[in-house]
Amino acid sequence: MTQLRPVLLVEDSPNDVELTLAALEKCRLANPVSVARDGVEALDFLLGQGETAPLPVVILLDIKLPRVDGLEVLERIRREPRTRHVPVVMLTSSREEQDLIRSYGLGVNAFVVKPVGHREFFEAIRDIGAFWAVLNEPPPGSLEQPGAGSGP
Repeated sequence: MTQLRPVLLVEDSPNDVELTLAALEKCRLANPVSVARDGVEALDFLLGQGETAPLPVVILLDIKLPRVDGLEVLERIRREPRTRHVPVVMLTSSREEQDLIRSYGLGVNAFVVKPVGHREFFEAIRDIGAFWAVLNEPPPGSLEQPGAGSGP
């Protein structure tokens, strides 16, 4: 049986982490969820685990993060061949046009402004999780691990 790849949530707000995890659980997403509390933790997770660690099925990335912001995280992972094609959804409270333009310029796959209402937030997370973890078809070969063969 193939191991499900994780969803990586990069979020510094404990409240938003709790709400996101609850929403993903409520929609019965089977993928495990890993949480990074800042940009440095996210980069360690993505780039510091070596070539054999499974890549996330999607990264839910906040822009405003301590130590290294989300835009810099996005820029760094798009420069690396191994992480270049991992889907990234900017999940942020920022409504600044320059954040939107810069995110797409750096290769984000989607930009979602966090809904303020509890119910709307749950629905948005449910839809994001279902689309990226279940419905989305990644490019051929983009999820293979370097050095991992396809069998004899």
